[in-house]
Amino acid sequence: MKIFPAFFLAIFLAGTVLLHAEEVPVPLPASTVQSGDLLIHITGLRKIVGQLGVSLYNSSKGFPGNYSTVYAKTLKQVTATTDEVRFTNLPYGTYAVSVLHDENSNGKLDTTFLIGIPKEGIGVSNNPKARRGPPKYDECTFSLDSKQLETTISMRYF
Repeated sequence: MKIFPAFFLAIFLAGTVLLHAEEVPVPLPASTVQSGDLLIHITGLRKIVGQLGVSLYNSSKGFPGNYSTVYAKTLKQVTATTDEVRFTNLPYGTYAVSVLHDENSNGKLDTTFLIGIPKEGIGVSNNPKARRGPPKYDECTFSLDSKQLETTISMRYF
């Protein structure tokens, strides 16, 4: 008979511990990655012809013109002198954007024969001042650290 009350006491205590454990919230794992959307407004397209290539980089490797090293890219027909491109579900982090207005739709940036000056429109995030050579990655970076970030890139034609 002594075993019987001890058995019920053990079940009661186990039930109390289980009920208490259900009330404690379980924290999310530390590895949960936050993400957001990037909306890019592109202004100053000089002609409504060709394609618009938008490349998103998450490192300096290949920036701004090596499209094989991009994090994400999109290509679309030009339909107006201003346009928008959206990248969704990007992990929070540091990025830079380059834009090419491929007016003749040949899939590359056409340049002058001797000096290599672009014949087609180009643009990069943060719109740094034009100088000799392509802009540096560090000049063009921004941080995506919210659910949505908007930026504007002004196209340049030389």
